[in-house]
Amino acid sequence: MSTRSHRAPTAPSPSSVLPSSQRRSSPRIQHRTCAARANDCMQSPQERHMSRSAAGLLLAVLLATAAPMVEAQQPDPLQEHWYHNWFTLTEDIMAWEEDFPDIVRVVSAGETLYGRDQWVVQISDWSLTNKSDGTPKEQVYIDGGHHGNEHLGTELAFLTAEFYIEGWAAGDAEAVRVLQSTELHIMIMLNADGNDADTRWNMNQVDLNRNYDHHWTEDETASGDGPFSEPETANNAAYMSEWVADADLYVTMHTGTWILAYPWGFTPQMPPDHELFTHIADEVHANISADLPVRNANAGIYPTHGTSRDYGYGVMGYPCFTFETDDEQFLLWTVQSLSDRLAVELEVMRYLIDNVWYWRARLDVRSLEVRGEVVEVDVVNYGWASTANASIHYSDSDGELLWHSASFGVNASNDSQAFLDASNLTSVEGGTWSLHYQKRVIDAAVWVGEPIDGEVIDVGAKKSALLPAPSLLLSLIALFGAALTRREN
Repeated sequence: MSTRSHRAPTAPSPSSVLPSSQRRSSPRIQHRTCAARANDCMQSPQERHMSRSAAGLLLAVLLATAAPMVEAQQPDPLQEHWYHNWFTLTEDIMAWEEDFPDIVRVVSAGETLYGRDQWVVQISDWSLTNKSDGTPKEQVYIDGGHHGNEHLGTELAFLTAEFYIEGWAAGDAEAVRVLQSTELHIMIMLNADGNDADTRWNMNQVDLNRNYDHHWTEDETASGDGPFSEPETANNAAYMSEWVADADLYVTMHTGTWILAYPWGFTPQMPPDHELFTHIADEVHANISADLPVRNANAGIYPTHGTSRDYGYGVMGYPCFTFETDDEQFLLWTVQSLSDRLAVELEVMRYLIDNVWYWRARLDVRSLEVRGEVVEVDVVNYGWASTANASIHYSDSDGELLWHSASFGVNASNDSQAFLDASNLTSVEGGTWSLHYQKRVIDAAVWVGEPIDGEVIDVGAKKSALLPAPSLLLSLIALFGAALTRREN
C-alpha cells in the first residue's frame, strides 16, 4: 500500500495556550525498568502461552529460523506474525528506551491485579520543551488491550509507536516533524493479565471497558462492583489526568468490528462536536479508505455504558475514537504480516496524529474595535472544532478582571463577527484584552485564555476612569476669557 503524507497546512497558532499539566519535575508515576523488576518479568509457563497449538509452534519455529535472534527484541519476522505477551512487550519497549533515549521514555501508570506494570511509552523529541513557535507541544493519548484476547488492537498500538520511533531513527520527514511538535503517550497493553491468559476480562472477571465512571451501570455485563473498581481502569484514568489532561486526541484500540467509532456509546444521540467527527470521517473516506465505517459507536457497534471512549470525551473533553480492527483475531498469531494486515489502520492513525493541531477550536482575533457602547470583534477559527462560549475579557495592569462580554459561538473553520454590549466597560491606563473559550463544544473541554494582539485593537471614544485632558478649543476659550478680564480691570 502506498503511503500518503497528511501534513497540515500552515496556519497561525495562538500565541498562548494553557501549559501542559504533565510536565512536572517529580511525577507521581514512577519510572521502572524491567531489569529493576526482573522477578516480575518472569512468568509461569501458562502465562507465557506454552499451551499454544502445534500449528502455532511450528510457525514460530519456521519464522525464528528464518532470521537470527536479536537481543532484547523479538526478531522482525517473528514479531510480524506473533502477538505480544507482557514479557516480550516489556523487552521491546525497554530496548526502544535504551536505543533511542532522545525520543523514548517508558513509565508505569500502575499495576494490574497480578502485578504487571501498565507501561506507557512516551515518544517525542525531548530535547525540545515546546514547539518552534514557543507554544506547548500537542498531546496524543493511545491505549490498547482493554480486552485481553483482542490482540490486533494491542498490535496496532505497538505498530503506531514503532512507526514514529523507527521513522525518527531513519530520518523520515513525517516522523521527525510530528515528534518535534507532538507528544505521543501510548499504553500498548492495558490489560496485561487478560492478554497473557488470552481472555477478554481482567483477573476479577470484569470487562474493563464497562468500568469507567461515565454512565456506568451494573446492568452491563461484568461491569464491576462500581466505576473504577479495577486497578487497570483507575490507573488509566489517573494517567489521563496527570499526564495528558490537555490532549487533543484519544484513540482506544480494540478488535471485533472493523470501524472507527466516535461517541457516544450510551445513547444514539450525536455528540456535541459532531461537526468535527463528520469532517474527519469525510477526510478518511476521501483520502484513505472509502470502505472503513466512521460513525457513532451506539449505532456502529452496539449500545455500551462505562467505556473509556465515552469517559475520554464526556469527562476529559478529548476528541475520542474507538478503533476496532477486524474480528479474525482469536488465534495467537497471524499468517499475514501485521504491517500488511493493519496498513489501513496505521495510515488512519498517521492522519489523525499529523493533523492533531486541527482537532480543537483555534481562534484568532483579527480586529477589535470599541465604538461607544459596543465592542465589535472579528474572529477566525483555524481549527475543525467549534466553540460555543467564547468571550472577550478586559483587565487592569494587575490582571484583575474589569469587564467581560457575553458569550458568543465561533463555528469550525469559519469567520465570525460579534457585536458585544460594552455599556459597563470603563477603560483604565495599562488595560489589556484577552480571548477566552473552550477547545470544543462538549462541556468537559479544556478552557484556554489567550492575549489579544494590541496591533488589532482600536479603542475609540469611551468613558474612562481617568480625568479627560482639556481640548484645544476649551484652552483657547479660557485664554480669551482671561484676556478680557485683564482689560476690564
